[in-house]
Amino acid sequence: MLKEVIATRYITPLREGGSLPGLVEADDFGTYVLKFTGAGQGRKTLVAEVVCGELARRLGFRVPRLVTVDVDPVLGLGEPEQQVQELLRSSGGTNLGMDFLSGALGFDPLAFPVDSAEAGRIVWFDALVNNVDRSWRNPNLLRWRGDLWLVDHGATMIWHHNWPGAETSAGRPYDARDHALLRFRPDVTAAAAELAPLVTEDLLAEVTAEIPDAWLTGEPGFDTPDDLRRAYARPLLARAAVVHERITGIEGEQ
Repeated sequence: MLKEVIATRYITPLREGGSLPGLVEADDFGTYVLKFTGAGQGRKTLVAEVVCGELARRLGFRVPRLVTVDVDPVLGLGEPEQQVQELLRSSGGTNLGMDFLSGALGFDPLAFPVDSAEAGRIVWFDALVNNVDRSWRNPNLLRWRGDLWLVDHGATMIWHHNWPGAETSAGRPYDARDHALLRFRPDVTAAAAELAPLVTEDLLAEVTAEIPDAWLTGEPGFDTPDDLRRAYARPLLARAAVVHERITGIEGEQ
């Protein structure tokens, strides 16, 4: 399971994106980017972050370490912004934190070259999880200590917002025309040969086991958290073997 920490101080809101993540200190003396259950799409965004972040880590990508962060709503009492107060007040309990990569730079494709193999692996992974938020407008990639890091996977697996249509949604092609790494001629065929065999039922069971029960209870159509965990795993297992054949928009770049 993810490490559990307790938020001890709210430092500042981060203005990227519409969910207003915040920077917090925790009782392990770590500093984390905190994403709240009371923001945006709520707990489903956090589930997506865990599934994609932990799957990416196991496939060899660099992603910030994830932790669960217990938030006491009283942390917001001294905040001057009403929006922050309301967010903290509505997010008591288990939230998601990711290691703050101090000094990291936002990825600029004109400044940081990426080889076709690494680009291919990232595009393949984004196709697997249907990441619609890795565009040249908003790469959600960081350059830290000379390496490329993947961040912000809340806008993935869109099928989990409509479980009755999940199978159909998960079978659709992935449009890579706006992908941040398109200019680097991503080799998705080689990436598929390397990564697809690693995405097994056992691996996905391990990944989905990291999701806290509190974010899975009460989902219509599912009796238990484990039923929902298996529902998250099934589309990913099915996509892994064939998704490289369903990536559109890169034909002229390879």
